[in-house]
Amino acid sequence: MSKTEITSKVEWSDIEWRKIEFNIWKLQKRIYRASISGNIKLVHKLQKTLIQSWNGKLLAVRRVTQENKGKRTAGVDGKKVLTPGMRIELAETLRIDGKSSPTKRVWIEKPGKKEMRPLGIPTIEERGKQALMKLALEPEWEAKFENNSYGFRPGRSCHDAIAAIFSSINKKQKYVLDADITKCFDKINHDKLLEKVNTFPKFRRQIKAWLKCGVIDLSQMSERERYSETVEGTPQGSIISPLLANIALHGMEKRLEEEFPSDKQGRWKEAYKNLGHNIGVPRLIRYADDFAVLCEDLEIIKRCKTIIEEWLSEVNLELKPCKTRICHTLEKLGEEEAGFRFLGFEIRQFKVGKHHSGKKPGKCKKGGKNNILGFKTIIKPSKEKIETHYKVIKYWCDKMKAVEASALIRKLNPIIRGWCNYQSPWHSKEAFSKLKNLMWSRLWRWAKRRHPDKNSKWVARKYFKSPNNKRS
Repeated sequence: MSKTEITSKVEWSDIEWRKIEFNIWKLQKRIYRASISGNIKLVHKLQKTLIQSWNGKLLAVRRVTQENKGKRTAGVDGKKVLTPGMRIELAETLRIDGKSSPTKRVWIEKPGKKEMRPLGIPTIEERGKQALMKLALEPEWEAKFENNSYGFRPGRSCHDAIAAIFSSINKKQKYVLDADITKCFDKINHDKLLEKVNTFPKFRRQIKAWLKCGVIDLSQMSERERYSETVEGTPQGSIISPLLANIALHGMEKRLEEEFPSDKQGRWKEAYKNLGHNIGVPRLIRYADDFAVLCEDLEIIKRCKTIIEEWLSEVNLELKPCKTRICHTLEKLGEEEAGFRFLGFEIRQFKVGKHHSGKKPGKCKKGGKNNILGFKTIIKPSKEKIETHYKVIKYWCDKMKAVEASALIRKLNPIIRGWCNYQSPWHSKEAFSKLKNLMWSRLWRWAKRRHPDKNSKWVARKYFKSPNNKRS
């Protein structure tokens, strides 16, 4: 019986997904271990096995058509919804063939800005191929990626990056290089990226096809102006782009370690003899194209900035001047205020008395005052994120002024819950209290506007009741 006859009898609803995910996980684990041991020949052999497996193709199609948030966004072919039978057909025809159709250009607004961000939306078939390629390529690079890289990686999140920053500064005052890369996804050099990926020819041809596929902007009136070639960058919006961007930026932390070596024997002290005192080595924490470098010495931070600029120029990237600053976590540095913003959080140290201060690590003489830090590290939601979140609530309250209260609640609940879950692990009580008061005022105006002829008591009884019939 041929493979086509076997797969044609498969029903999408009858597939045992836990078994398929477990089998793919075991294969990815073997790729990861082979990559750690440096057995490149075995890595490539296992990757070829994965992309040719029926389980891998099924899982790739499921993630593209059912799990991905952009599953209902169509590419240039106009397809966006697949029936179970069409999903099986897509899995049967999925091949890494070294070809790619153009992506569709979509423009979206950047959060809180008037500037527009370009997205490249591939077709469903190309998304399936990218998901299949990612299943094979990701475990190889997870074994290579640097420890302090947190963006778009399995098992890592924004909170892990913030926790790494907190553990680095909660006992020491430090200088910070807070930086962002200009148009990271749009400016990556293709040849340098392919050289860094360093995979076997079949994968290389397919990745190159995705990078060079071009884009079609349907908003243009003329057919000649709609298509444009892509000579640099990776298309934002595709499944494999975050992985390729991480590969392109891989090596930044290693470059700083080469310049400022560190080990348990303390040999780094010899490299800093000319500074006249012992200091810690710089620590780089990166989330995608946002990163921060922390160190106790200002001259080393300045040197780190120069090194990173030189390293980025090799891959056709540069730092964004308006988002790059050097500051201090506790004191004001020139015109720069104390503290910095990272991933929607404001990270800063405040001077406090001995009863609120933490203590220095290590043992001190009993009763001595040398073990008092004199400051406290506070991480809280940034003002920009608070204002943006309130604007979203305000927008939906104004837009849904004519609907029932239940419809407004269904719309606002996921927005509020998602924002609070993201901000809650840190010092968010003040921000939550402020937003609660603002939201109460906004909802009160919404309720009063619906019933202009009713008094306040009547409105309160109708809309603002707790489960025990008391006003909340």
